[in-house]
Amino acid sequence: MRQKFGAILSELKHHAPFTSIGAATGVICMLLFKHAGPEVNHRLFQVFHPGHVVLSAIVTASLFKLYDKKASLLKIVVIGYLGAIGVATVSDCVLPFFGETILGVAVPTHGALHEHEGAHEHNAEAPIDTHTPYVELDEHDHEAESHEAHAAEDEPEAETESLRDRLHLGFIEDWYLVNPAALLGIIIAWFWPRTKFPHAGHVLISTWASSFHVLMNTHRELTPTMFVGVFVVLFIAVWLPCCISDIVFPLLFVESAPLCTHHPHHAEVPS
Repeated sequence: MRQKFGAILSELKHHAPFTSIGAATGVICMLLFKHAGPEVNHRLFQVFHPGHVVLSAIVTASLFKLYDKKASLLKIVVIGYLGAIGVATVSDCVLPFFGETILGVAVPTHGALHEHEGAHEHNAEAPIDTHTPYVELDEHDHEAESHEAHAAEDEPEAETESLRDRLHLGFIEDWYLVNPAALLGIIIAWFWPRTKFPHAGHVLISTWASSFHVLMNTHRELTPTMFVGVFVVLFIAVWLPCCISDIVFPLLFVESAPLCTHHPHHAEVPS
């Protein structure tokens, strides 16, 4: 057990330098797309997060299949799915969310709040038609009018709440993209388990997915200090989950399986 723990620390150490480069590219992505808007950033998240899930599923299922040659298809599907969805969700969604909360980038400025309130007041104003004859409302009409009034009162609060950060879980909210991506990766691993994919690519795609999750919830001007904080968040969000997904997780379910020796540039399944 101590030997495996030491091997895990060795893997993390050797993957740290490239993860730093990946985090730097994530910061660059945020600089390029910081004014693109939540919808565009969500679309980009919908590209990179499923891509991360595919790669994670390939590596996880391939390692497990090659080390446990008697494993059934169902077992490989379960391990591959849980490893890919679980780790990618932590890396691309959960850890960035906590980073956003700590950094405060998702807290709207007073200017943004006033802008939304002003837009609501402008839309709420309606010209009074003095020429419309008086029509007596029945009880049903009074109830409908009262309901609309309460809805109008609650709307500014809902708009303000929509400005704040929230945890976007891809496998739930974008289930039609993320879950098929995991199954695709498992299928690739089943037929081509000796597939080799650069760990560098895995790190970059995961970093970009995390970056766009942060941008989806960003409502403040990103200062140099905040970018330093974002760099740290991206590094942690990618470094631990990706190494665990590519190396540790699948081998936890294989008896007497050694941990892979470190590959600074590739997460390769054994040949």
